[in-house]
Amino acid sequence: MHRVQALAREVQREIKWQLGELPVGMAHASTKTAGAILVADSPHQALGFINRFAPEHLSIPENAEKYFHRICSAGTVFLGPWAAQPLGDYATGSNHVLPTGGWARKRGGLSAADFVKCISVQTISREGFDRLAGDVRIFAKAENLPAHENAVAVRQ
Repeated sequence: MHRVQALAREVQREIKWQLGELPVGMAHASTKTAGAILVADSPHQALGFINRFAPEHLSIPENAEKYFHRICSAGTVFLGPWAAQPLGDYATGSNHVLPTGGWARKRGGLSAADFVKCISVQTISREGFDRLAGDVRIFAKAENLPAHENAVAVRQ
């Protein structure tokens, strides 16, 4: 654990140094209001936290193939040392609109599908109706939906 804590301190120093190299702006403001360096006792504990926290962006720069299949709640996941977040925002990702505030537990980022209206269309032959009618009436009875049962019965 000592090695992990040393890495956390090194990350903290690096963040402070990089902020010092940037003009005062959004990065400075966001680190004052949010952000933390968390140290987990095990990868299992870290993955549990990740899936509960559901981050907007998650980077797994090392051993990505070992852990990424256990991530189920993140807006977008960057795997490997070359997967820099800005590449996903501007070039490799589907969009820049990702769930924040833990919403990645419920849904992913926006996609073109969010702007497409889908309509289900069904047609059935007399033969198909005859094959399905009995089973559908059983389901309708089981759900106590007599009008559903009647809609089939009147066609038999």
